[in-house]
Amino acid sequence: MSDIQTTTNTILEVQNLKKYFPVRSGFKNLTLKAVDGVSFSINKGETLGLVGESGCGKTTVGRTLMHLYKPTDGKVIFEGQEVTDKNINEMRKKMQMVFQDPYSSLNPRMTVEDIIGEPLDVHHLYSTKSERREKILNLMELVGLNSEHATRYAHEFSGGQRQRIGIARALSVNPDFIVCDEPVSALDVSIQAQIINMFEELQEKLGIAYLFIAHDLLVVQHISNRIAVMYLGKIVEVAQADELCENPIHPYSISLLSAVPIPDPKIERSRKRIVLEGDVPSPLSMPEGCPFRTRCKYATEKCKNEMPELTDRGNGHFAACHNK
Repeated sequence: MSDIQTTTNTILEVQNLKKYFPVRSGFKNLTLKAVDGVSFSINKGETLGLVGESGCGKTTVGRTLMHLYKPTDGKVIFEGQEVTDKNINEMRKKMQMVFQDPYSSLNPRMTVEDIIGEPLDVHHLYSTKSERREKILNLMELVGLNSEHATRYAHEFSGGQRQRIGIARALSVNPDFIVCDEPVSALDVSIQAQIINMFEELQEKLGIAYLFIAHDLLVVQHISNRIAVMYLGKIVEVAQADELCENPIHPYSISLLSAVPIPDPKIERSRKRIVLEGDVPSPLSMPEGCPFRTRCKYATEKCKNEMPELTDRGNGHFAACHNK
């Protein structure tokens, strides 16, 4: 807590967050360690990008922050106050989430007006029906929807428009922080750009902080101030966006970045892509020590016995690797 008091600019601090799921396999009860000791902080008005391959635990981090999943261990501290089961409903006035799939995250039986107005109803944020409608129409205008869309249903809209409805719903309580869980991955590339630009404009206007979860490094570099790289439930590297993309330290980050295409045929042809050997270990039977060691060409006996800590490599660049 002392860190929070000394850092007045911090809006969210996550300390050693863990989320384990019990899984039954045959006659055995196993534990799936989806998130295993994750720590990071986000400043007011900042975007922290969270990247990693499918199944690494990114979405579970976002959902656990919002208490959609109850944390197994660790703390989430928002604006200096620990988020608990008792105060989460109050906290959700300031913390919201935009979901990955705009097709399944909107109620098909509700009109757009009612979808956007639902948080206003839950938190009693209006005194008259006309005030409620005025707020909803203002939110629709803010995200680029027309007022005549208010009485329509979600199935009448395209994917990009549905995601705008989801964003308007998140904005309705005037939050300070939004978890964006792969908000553009289900959209066409041209629509992705529009939605990302809108997120940036909203941040400029309203000063919102984002945790932006994605697997597309180009998208994350574009929108983020800092990037955290996640592998098998752990954060392995954190740095300023440009610094991480230009000078990655962790072997996994280096491999991820080598797969990002460069829009210059000459450079692209001369580049060597780093293909990782071996398969991703199962989260049900994690290797001892560093989770990446089974696929890392730098792995030593120390990596087998000891999980590396995230250590500061200078200029706020942190990496968890014994040998780099």
